[in-house]
Amino acid sequence: MKRTSFILLFILALQALASAELRFVIHGEPRTFTPYLVGDENSETVRYLTGGVLIRMNRQTQQLEPGLATSWKVAKMGTAITFTLRSGLKFSDGTPFTADDVVYTFQQMMAPTVHSSIADAFRSGPGQVIAKAGSPTSVTITFPAPISGVERIFDQVAIMSAKSPLKEKAVLGPFVVAEYKPGDHITFNANPNYWKKDEKGNKLPYLQTVRLDIQSNRDIELLRFQKGEIQLINGLDTENFDRLQKIMPQAVKDVGPSLDAEEFWFNEVQRSPIPAYKITWFRSVNFRRAVAHGINRDDIARLVFGGHAQAAAGSVSPANKFWFNAKLKPYAYDLKTSMNFLKKDGFHRDGNSLKDKDGHAVEFSIIVPAGNKAREREAALIQQDLAQLGMKVNIVPLDFPSLIERITQSFNYEGCILGLQNFDPDPNDQMNVWLSSSENHQWDPSQKTPATFWEAEMDKLMRQQATTQDNNKRKVAYDRVQQIVWDQAPFIYLVNKDALVAIAPNVHDANPAVLRPQTYWNIDRMTMTGR
Repeated sequence: MKRTSFILLFILALQALASAELRFVIHGEPRTFTPYLVGDENSETVRYLTGGVLIRMNRQTQQLEPGLATSWKVAKMGTAITFTLRSGLKFSDGTPFTADDVVYTFQQMMAPTVHSSIADAFRSGPGQVIAKAGSPTSVTITFPAPISGVERIFDQVAIMSAKSPLKEKAVLGPFVVAEYKPGDHITFNANPNYWKKDEKGNKLPYLQTVRLDIQSNRDIELLRFQKGEIQLINGLDTENFDRLQKIMPQAVKDVGPSLDAEEFWFNEVQRSPIPAYKITWFRSVNFRRAVAHGINRDDIARLVFGGHAQAAAGSVSPANKFWFNAKLKPYAYDLKTSMNFLKKDGFHRDGNSLKDKDGHAVEFSIIVPAGNKAREREAALIQQDLAQLGMKVNIVPLDFPSLIERITQSFNYEGCILGLQNFDPDPNDQMNVWLSSSENHQWDPSQKTPATFWEAEMDKLMRQQATTQDNNKRKVAYDRVQQIVWDQAPFIYLVNKDALVAIAPNVHDANPAVLRPQTYWNIDRMTMTGR
């Protein structure tokens, strides 16, 4: 009798832990719910909650773990990978999962008419990526040229159903989208067919409901956290971290240096609807390097991030110990050097104004996400710094969908501040940034052929590092890519931020990590009690 009562109490306790709704915020609308088209953080959050992947990277250990595949084997120096799949699994709507679904996913993702940033990582050379099912539980994917560390890329490939009438809405991850109200929220319910169980055989996920509130204002996000209306904050800004630390010290954590970098770039797209003389400025390495030397990064780290950041030398954070090119140093704040670069292109001072060789005053705007105080302040400090060179900088906050539209479709902007978010330390995670053909080659995306000699060299080096299994040789190539980026300054790197997070005390088994998604990477095992 006593044993029966204990078991009943244990079951009730588990139900209580899982009954509450976990809430957190995304800072804009997801651009897509189609997994292979994901290219923004908000859509990535949806994909992470819903997408079932063949291999998952443990964000804490940074090691690969079996997912939908029980095992895998890389063959022919990285030109092919064969997966053994779990049998008997079902999508959220009950449709059986087989190797045909993996084949279908790759066919959709790699279609020539589809612009998928994930697909770029698999395009190792001329030719097609071919997925072929050997049996219902075996599939081989062959690449036109070797891809080093190819297995790591699969962490981002959510498998879709080839047969479900729900198409991409049928998922294999821990949660399924239950409701989407644009501008307000997305609600997820536990996937009734999720395959994972805990060590005791209990069905995962423990949580039955997750809600993402769409809220761009980070101050409101903080207030809601304090009230207990949301339970997680991924990527706290420094001011809110310090504020929250004073009143809820048990809820905040500085996880340490992140892999992310804050970056500023100019629009170099020739067809942009901005004056041609400005495009000429932006496409000049002398102008870009002058601006790079004209920015005081230490001030940004101190005044914007309260010391929870350090001046950045490039796209790779020093926290990424193996792949970081240690020879590179952040651009020194040096106005004299800035003016020397500007003079090479015929720029000159006219009183308090800087003018180009044709007499145009140097004035440009920087777009930033509205409500993102850190980036608004970064822009304000850059505005003050560059004013000392005679440049007039205007700051234009935009809601996130409008900003994304400007930098990806209309190209109606001059400069932009955003962050490069790295989900994996491996260089292949940045193929969709450095390849000139990529949509995420932000300063001049989707080039049919490389616009410059150095972009052509980067294309070659990125493909080269992706096609050898020798990590030392890969590092030589990737070090050179980092050097080119430093020399040419298509992105002007500002600072590397620490990973700052907040987790409510009533959330259990959260294990924050440096790699994204920092707070909820193990969400299928997280539990929550009442407020």
